Amino acid sequence: MNSTTLRPTLDCDVLVIGSGAGGLSAAVTAAYHGLKVIVVEKSSVCGGATSWSGGWAWAPGNPLAKAEGVTEDRETFRTYLREVLGDDYQAGKVDAFLEASPHMVGFFHEKTSLQFVPGSKINDIYGQLPGAGTGNRSVGPKPINARTIKPALRAKMRHQLYETSFLGMGIMAGPDLGKFLSASQGNPRGIFHAGWRFGLHVLDLLIHRRNMQLVNGTALTGRLMKSSDDLGVDIRVSSPATALLSDENGKVTGAVVRSPEGELQINASRGVVLATGGFPNDVQRRKELFPKTPTGREHWTLSPHETTGDGINLAQSVGARFKTAVKSPAAWCPVSLVPYRNGKTGVFPHIMDRAKPGSIGVRADGKRFVNEANGYYDYVDALLAATPEGETVESWQIADSRFVRKFPLGMAKPLPVPLFPYLRSGYLINGRTLEELAAKCGIDPTELCRTVARFNANARAGVDPDFGRGETAFNRYGGDAAHQPNPALGPIEKGPFYAVRVVPGSFGTFAGVDTDGAGRALNDDGEPIDGLYVAGNDQANVMGGHYPAGGINLGPALTFGYIAGRHLAGADSHDDDDTHADAEMAL
Repeated sequence: MNSTTLRPTLDCDVLVIGSGAGGLSAAVTAAYHGLKVIVVEKSSVCGGATSWSGGWAWAPGNPLAKAEGVTEDRETFRTYLREVLGDDYQAGKVDAFLEASPHMVGFFHEKTSLQFVPGSKINDIYGQLPGAGTGNRSVGPKPINARTIKPALRAKMRHQLYETSFLGMGIMAGPDLGKFLSASQGNPRGIFHAGWRFGLHVLDLLIHRRNMQLVNGTALTGRLMKSSDDLGVDIRVSSPATALLSDENGKVTGAVVRSPEGELQINASRGVVLATGGFPNDVQRRKELFPKTPTGREHWTLSPHETTGDGINLAQSVGARFKTAVKSPAAWCPVSLVPYRNGKTGVFPHIMDRAKPGSIGVRADGKRFVNEANGYYDYVDALLAATPEGETVESWQIADSRFVRKFPLGMAKPLPVPLFPYLRSGYLINGRTLEELAAKCGIDPTELCRTVARFNANARAGVDPDFGRGETAFNRYGGDAAHQPNPALGPIEKGPFYAVRVVPGSFGTFAGVDTDGAGRALNDDGEPIDGLYVAGNDQANVMGGHYPAGGINLGPALTFGYIAGRHLAGADSHDDDDTHADAEMAL
């Protein structure tokens, strides 16, 4: 729309709409290069789905890997992505991502308050394919104490997702989580670690009324928000953008925003970045695009309820192309629904329990359908494929009594946390025998017993001839290193037996606004729309709707936000951005 209505105005160089990883990355980068930046956020808090994520970003060739002595040729990354993506491989965008990603990590790590830790042991998912990595291709945010963040800014930060916390306390994947799990097995060091971490958390709740030990996604957005504030970025919450502004030549020049003080016009001389989190809560688009989702409501997302496709709607209003020709419209994740006594329902992502020895996933027919230790995307993809048309898309994660006291089963925690609250609510189902458990869940009892018997015989030998569980480094790392001969395989044999119902969910969407390698929105003719950039889940996924590695939502979000910020600032060289990223890496 053109600017014709009189309303209060603000002027800036760059307007960012949305405050997840993509939006804040663009804001910090543009501000670092001297631009005046305003961020507007629809919600009353910033961070979006990023704050509820694990915080890990796939960034192959990053300088933290090189610091650990790991140097890989970029062609290796291309080889792996070609193998996984197949016909969905987009050479131009993939090259833009792979070239900028190491510089993005170097820039944030050296020049801002966003410091990273290396993912030394995080493997690419499809380890059997050429070019697959066995570590050091991912980075995660270094934990940060929220006391270092200004109280006014802290008030705008989204809290840790309750379902992935322990009473609101975040636990970081890696050594932190390992020590908590070891505490359930009586390890003195683990007990001490869990004790002081939880004790400090209780103290923070008493004093500050919130979790202050920020890890995972909250650490990522907390550090990005602190970086934004350090550089003078104006962050405004409860301020959804309702329309884009364009000049007579079609250049996007700002937006109309509905703020707590009323409607205002924000003029952005350089351009606008859309990063509103995609459309995982847009029921109509889910109905149209998600498989076996006939009403649009047979799906549970881990994104905040504000992610209803606003950025895509805004982009389409000025002629941008909504790209739906991707392998999958969403970043699938198996989830279970957690009933609370207040009548609300939580959504729990099954990320780590599926790979632990002594548990399997089955459908109502009592049969396995997937390598449970593969990626969360693969679990739902296989579940959708295995479910006949017209049947409810659901499965059950099955385990025995030894498993549930040693490992989490969904949201049910291991020792010393009691199981009765989960049993009382109906979240966790148990039976003295497999037949009894099957009857309670509606599973074919004969086939379940047959499946478990076959699985147990193979698990004792450390093999899975049906699905190859435990054959890749990714599978084994997700298991239990102390369990042999296969860290991902263990029999299910000691009653009582337990089950959690698992249904399709997602971390966000892959279909989105089509963009070029600079992050600029493209119109139906494939031409860039002047002044309009897209980052995060509003952007059509660079991986073409595939999931080759953990962190392929956040890695591209941070990278294309960084690319957009630099392009808006007219930055020609990475030299001023990072110290250690290798600008000479072979193309």
